[in-house]
Amino acid sequence: MCGVAGLIQLDGVPVSPVALQRMTDAIAHRGPDGEGHWIEGNVGLGHRRLAIIDLSPAGHQPMMSADSRYVLSYNGEIYNFRELRGELQAQGCQFRSRTDTEVLLHAVAAWGLDRTLARLNGMFAFALWDRQARQLTLARDRYGVKPLYYSLQGNILAFGSEQKAILSRPEFERKLDREALFEYFTFQNIFTARTLLQDIQLLPAGHYASIDLRSASPALKPVQYWDFDFREPDCQGDDEAYREELGRLFHQAVNRQLVTDVELGSYLSGGIDSGSITSIAAESHPYIKTFTCGFDMTSASGIELGFDERSKAEYMSYCFKTEHYEMVLKSGDMERVLPQLAWHLEEPRVGQSYPNYYAAKLASKFVKVVLSGAGGDELFGGYPWRYYRAVVNDDFEHYIDKYYQFWQRLVPNTALRGMFAPIWKDVSDVWTRDIFRDVFKQHADQLCRPEDYINHSLYFEAKTFLHGLLVVEDKLSMAHGLESRVPFLDNDLVDFAMSCPVRLKLNNLAEVVKINENEPGSKVHAYFERNRDGKTILRDVMRSRLPKDIARAEKQGFSAPDSSWFKGDSLEFVKRTLMTGNSPLYELMDARVVRKLVEEHLSGARNRRLLIWSLLSVDAWLRQTF
Repeated sequence: MCGVAGLIQLDGVPVSPVALQRMTDAIAHRGPDGEGHWIEGNVGLGHRRLAIIDLSPAGHQPMMSADSRYVLSYNGEIYNFRELRGELQAQGCQFRSRTDTEVLLHAVAAWGLDRTLARLNGMFAFALWDRQARQLTLARDRYGVKPLYYSLQGNILAFGSEQKAILSRPEFERKLDREALFEYFTFQNIFTARTLLQDIQLLPAGHYASIDLRSASPALKPVQYWDFDFREPDCQGDDEAYREELGRLFHQAVNRQLVTDVELGSYLSGGIDSGSITSIAAESHPYIKTFTCGFDMTSASGIELGFDERSKAEYMSYCFKTEHYEMVLKSGDMERVLPQLAWHLEEPRVGQSYPNYYAAKLASKFVKVVLSGAGGDELFGGYPWRYYRAVVNDDFEHYIDKYYQFWQRLVPNTALRGMFAPIWKDVSDVWTRDIFRDVFKQHADQLCRPEDYINHSLYFEAKTFLHGLLVVEDKLSMAHGLESRVPFLDNDLVDFAMSCPVRLKLNNLAEVVKINENEPGSKVHAYFERNRDGKTILRDVMRSRLPKDIARAEKQGFSAPDSSWFKGDSLEFVKRTLMTGNSPLYELMDARVVRKLVEEHLSGARNRRLLIWSLLSVDAWLRQTF
């Protein structure tokens, strides 16, 4: 796991070693074990190293191929690199290291880019310079576990694992992307390739982009090489056969990701995903270290009283015989970490992410690699109360209308115009429904079954919500020089999940269809809110390994009791930040509208914890960036 950076001077001017050094210095936290720079004329690649496999100097990057044609700056882990290495050796390739970096170099040279990308099973982002063809290629893994940003401003193409590598250039002109901000305050996420800064884009997951410097007008255009495809199988097999196959593939996925030359641990919440991973990892790593963040519940109330899952994690630690560490967060921890969090996260994405920051900080004190349960919900239907809202529709557009309405997580369309009144002329042409619909680049206009709509919802959430979670996971783990691995996003396991029948993921689809038809209104809403029956097949497979209460437990996210804290312990902080005229937010938003929305939460009239968190996060980001 590392940090990638680089520059190309499209006007032919030689790359400045000082500029490249500044870029790698800006992401030094991603790679505390070493740095490297390679410059040839107007092309420069930089690298920061976090040594995980082959800790020797042989793993130094940027790495050049044996024939000196290719130069690679790479970030990630390719879990099937040993199998690929064996094939390449059989073809006559000779290796100087034990790294997956060198495997990637040889694979591109022997098989070409497209075939290589199709065969990689892992998480990665890389920059590959072809000295012979004078072509740069940027690439990102299938699911978007590792980020890669790029910018073309003037005659300079700059890229890096984090935006701050690009921003380290003093001549980069920082301008807020107001349309992206509008998109964020609709979805609490950015679905497009935009960032909150103009002229910086995030290479989409499952894409590569190449630029040919021999061209008269060199351009960088992303090309998709992979996409999710959730669908009902034409011929469905026996239920028990599906369960047996999931058990085999899940064991294989976890064991693949245990390969490391440094100490490895696992997050362990009170849920089924991290518990399942830990139960398998503990078989190969006795007394594996596990980590949990809990929350002080002194001032919590209502449903948030159940947000602290330490007791469940402690019991699983006892069952799996792990060496367990915990951290307890209080409201003040959120307040004090915001500036630092804004710097590392670079722009807010889904959810309240500061607990993830502290969890990574805790784990990094003991291990260099940690296993995460991210992806289990999105693959196996962990959010049924979302999907069930849009399973009976007249047609695809009807489905889009219903699901889009649900995914307006922060501010509904009816309030956005008033909220963004100061800059409305700049964002009035942004149609967030179109942004939502455009996630489905390929879809069937005629969807006949509720299962088809469920699969569309799973596709949407994998492309958007999961992607946002992965960006957060990367930034906040690498902030502490920690590699976070996600076993659920193993290629074979993902392929199985995408073709697994919906009936094996969700228990009550037939009942929901009936309710949609016969019980409109508040009863439906109440049913959706309490129905958390997802991941049925995963629960069945792991029932023999996990405590019964864990295997059967309702889905609960990793979230602090912020709704209570914002009205209690953190009330003065919220008021000081958002209820005075000092926030830079109010150059972009109508202060009266924002304060009214915030006051609705403080008075208990509405739960607007997500909005308040987003306002606090964007306030901190604006102060950091401009």
